[in-house]
This record gives sequence, structure tokens and C-alpha cells, in this order.
Amino acid sequence: MRKLKILLAAVVALCATSVQAAVMLDGDPKIAFIYLGPTNDGGWTEAHDIARQRLAKALDMEIAYSENIPEDTSKVRQAIDLYVKRGYNIIVGTSFGYGDAFLEAAEAYPNVAFMNAAGITNSGNLESFYARTYQGWYLAGMIAGAKSKDGKLGMLAGFPLGLVNWDINAFARGAQEINPDVEVNAVFANTWYDPVKEGQIAEALLDGGADVIATDLSAASALNAAEKRGKMTVGFQIDMSRHAPQGHLASVIFNWDAHLLPTINNIIAGTWEPSEWGAFVGVEIDAVALAGVTSDLPDDLKSKIANALQQMKDGTLTPFDGPLYNQKGELVVEEGKSLDDAGLWNMTYFIQGITGTMPEGGS
Repeated sequence: MRKLKILLAAVVALCATSVQAAVMLDGDPKIAFIYLGPTNDGGWTEAHDIARQRLAKALDMEIAYSENIPEDTSKVRQAIDLYVKRGYNIIVGTSFGYGDAFLEAAEAYPNVAFMNAAGITNSGNLESFYARTYQGWYLAGMIAGAKSKDGKLGMLAGFPLGLVNWDINAFARGAQEINPDVEVNAVFANTWYDPVKEGQIAEALLDGGADVIATDLSAASALNAAEKRGKMTVGFQIDMSRHAPQGHLASVIFNWDAHLLPTINNIIAGTWEPSEWGAFVGVEIDAVALAGVTSDLPDDLKSKIANALQQMKDGTLTPFDGPLYNQKGELVVEEGKSLDDAGLWNMTYFIQGITGTMPEGGS
């Protein structure tokens, strides 16, 4: 995990080798997924497995998978090597920590296509990919800002990395769009999955006055805690409404198949040329969306959300259009400008309106 924080802080210097011609598979396409966790983890891995199942149906083929493969280069290589020996030639990884193993394997197997979610390693036959989750969190923030009675929102997240910080900041920015005086209390759990700890953090946020709890993690415990106290919730990664049927406002979800299906079709057709910078997709292809949205939103709020979504699809709106100030009151994005991708990946600050401690340097 230390390596994860160090490398993601400098993600603009993506590890890439020169891009070659389109990858040509050796044999008929056979696809396999390698998962960090179990398929029923309630979040990250489950979202990928939902995509795998959709892909299997759309492509009319069986797609293999392996669960609980740790972020250990040797163990990831073992899983990859075994699949390649069995004739699999399209392999999808699902963890930043798989990056080194996938880069090694891509060099060893030039006629195998590799993709890896949340990674930063890329080559002529390897493309890392991630989603612009901040877009969904901006829309969820609009809902939370409108529904909160006290103007106090709580959000728990994993580690102070760019791809986490942009979720927190976008959630706050969306809420501020509806209620400029809203306050978001953000807490880092310093874990990606710990149901007990996540539930405890949610309880503390509720004790601090939050009437909406948003989680940027996978466990249902944060939603359970809020539901028991009659408060509202926002989930992440998959539709979490079943965990809080009374108070669930929305979940920011991944639709990984929206990116993977056309990419795999290009691989099969022999026209895939992976980007040296990886793929960074969002609402324009429905890779990020809202699910389980509460049915009692007023029409004017629905209209505002629909307009914001369309503007993000058109590229005329981002959650981080200037002027934007950080938690210390310093201008970080000037009026008329917006954060570029480098600025997003290196977001090491909270914006104004967020309480909570950002570690020095964001890591």
C-alpha cells in the first residue's frame, strides 16, 4: 500500500513503453479476469464481476476468473502464466498493485492483450483504465445537498490519493451547487475494506451531526449505521440501496463493460492500439452513473441534475471549473479554467467547505 500511495501521487509520469501496431491475438479469443477480492465483496470486485457477466452474454462466450489474488507480483504472474498456458489471450486485471506483473507479462506475451483497472502501467499490448468517478460524485453531491436538512454531510474514504480526493471534492462541489453553505466532514479510513472500521467511522460522523453519510468504499456497514439512525446515505461502486432501503439517496456506480466491450471487440478485430497514457472514461459512455436514486426528488432538482450530466457529457462542465479554492482559502483553479487530467491525478487537497484533515502532501 505504501507503494500505491507513492506512485499514484506521481501518476502523470505514467509508466509507458513505446506503443506498437495493433495487437494480433494468437488463436481465437479467450478472456480471463483476475480479481483482488471475492466476487461478492459488495463493491470493487463485485462491480467488475457484474461487467464480466455482461460481457459473457454480449460476446456469447464463457469468461474465466480468479478471485482473491493479492497485490504480489509473483502471485499475479502465476495467475497470468497459468491462463496463458491454457490459451487465454485477453486478460483483465482489477488492481493498481497488479501493474508491475501485467507489464512484465505484456513483454513476455506480445500476442496477448492485457488490461488493468486502476493501474498506471501501459505498453504496446497493455492498457490500464479507470473511470472519472468524480463526475458521478458531483451529481450525488447535488442530491445530498438538496436532501440534507442540517447542511452537514459525512464522507468516508480509503487513502488520500488523487483518485479518492477528487471524489470527496466533487461530492462537496455538487452539494455546494445546491446549498453553498453545506459542510462536508471527510475521514480517511486508511483501508480499502474493513467493515468494522467503516461502520465506526460512520457512527462518529453521525455523532458529529451529519444527516447524510456517503461512502467511497465497499462495505455496507456505513450505510447500515446511518439507516439504523434514520439518516440518509450515498453508496459507491454498485447499487447499495438494498443496504439502506429507507434512507438511500443514490449510489455512484461503475459500468466497466461500457469500456471493456468495445475495447475487446477492437482487440478481436485486430484494430486495438492501446494508449500510452491509459484509458480514462466517464459519463460520456456511461462508465460512471447513478443507481438506486431516491424517487422523491423534486422536478427542479431532477432538471438540474440532468442538465449537469448532459454538460459533463458535452465537455462544457466539470466539477472543478474555476474559481476553485482549497481548504486553506488558496486559489487552485482560476476563473475560466478547469483542472486538467494531471491536476486531477495530483489532487492533494480538500476544497473549501470540507472539514477533516488532509495529510501533508496528500499522502
